[in-house]
Amino acid sequence: MVRRKLNCVLAFTCVFTLASAMVRAEVAAAPATSAVTYRKLDLQPIDGAVRGAFGPAIGAAFEKEIEDDFGEVTKIPLKTEQIDLGRMLFYETRLSKNQQISCNTCHQLDKYGVDGESTSPGHKKQRGGRNSPTVYNAAGHFSQFWDGRAKDVEEQAKGPILNPIEMAMASGEQVIQVLESMPGYVEAFKKAFPDDKTSITYDNIAAAIGAFERKLITPSPFDKFIAGDDGAMNAEEKKGFQVFVAAGCVTCHSGPVLGGRMYQKAGLVKPWPDIKDMGRFDLTKGEGDRHVFKVPSLRNIAKTAPYMHDGSVHDLNRQVQMMARHQLAVELSPADVKSIVTFLHTLTGEIPTDYIKPPKLPESGPNTPKSVLD
Repeated sequence: MVRRKLNCVLAFTCVFTLASAMVRAEVAAAPATSAVTYRKLDLQPIDGAVRGAFGPAIGAAFEKEIEDDFGEVTKIPLKTEQIDLGRMLFYETRLSKNQQISCNTCHQLDKYGVDGESTSPGHKKQRGGRNSPTVYNAAGHFSQFWDGRAKDVEEQAKGPILNPIEMAMASGEQVIQVLESMPGYVEAFKKAFPDDKTSITYDNIAAAIGAFERKLITPSPFDKFIAGDDGAMNAEEKKGFQVFVAAGCVTCHSGPVLGGRMYQKAGLVKPWPDIKDMGRFDLTKGEGDRHVFKVPSLRNIAKTAPYMHDGSVHDLNRQVQMMARHQLAVELSPADVKSIVTFLHTLTGEIPTDYIKPPKLPESGPNTPKSVLD
């Protein structure tokens, strides 16, 4: 349902794509100078069309849409019992080989869904090559992982548990064996999936985690503004929004989660410095996918450093400046960078503290496997 409602957003985005292409051509044609040249941005009034490019607020209306989308994908209604089970599984370290790592280890819910690391430590302190993105509002993305290899949060949940660098479980069967050894989980799965002859399956583990994650949403002052409350943002924040739009950032960062709706090359108009990750190319082997990644959401961006697929940028001001330079061929003045960052702070939402409270987990049974550290 979310995808079907993006037509107006995409149409709006196309306008800015064309505008940004014109800007890039203009900058490319300009004579080279030894000094940095800042382009004066044409700030237009914020009207209904601009507000419409960001879709519904991410509160109750958007929450209902992602619930409906979950039902369409899995054919399983989103139920309280599934959400409660998913919350337990999200915090469950016994889903890892060394019984020290859970989903929450890398996606800390009390820290806006990140761990603050460039790349996260996994089994035996191994580190992968990509930054762990926030799980907040992730259900609103059109695909999961930086390279988009999972179609939704349910499919994404299956990956880290079996990844030898992350949670390092040997197989889905081993995960099922662990959960079946604990009477508390046996009962919880029966309640969550009462119509299934075998309730503890790897698909149902992922479905439960996904059900929990689909309610990890963070309404922000920007949502109130988009819904028509002009008092939700002050004059400086509104100006920052105008600079954000005029610079062309909205080309990729539009829609309900301000991103998460397309793939884009890192270094679209100017090569990204020191980039080694091949992005979607490793998945598709298509030449056009070299250094291409999913566009991240900007929600809670002020709280989720470091940035980029490799976590190589730690300062938000620098990230904004680099994105304008390498993606749009726009040199932002320090004042414009500051203005955009001021706007980006309005995307910091409220953490649902009651919803993310760590639950009491089922006790291990006599046959529950012990941790394996090697």
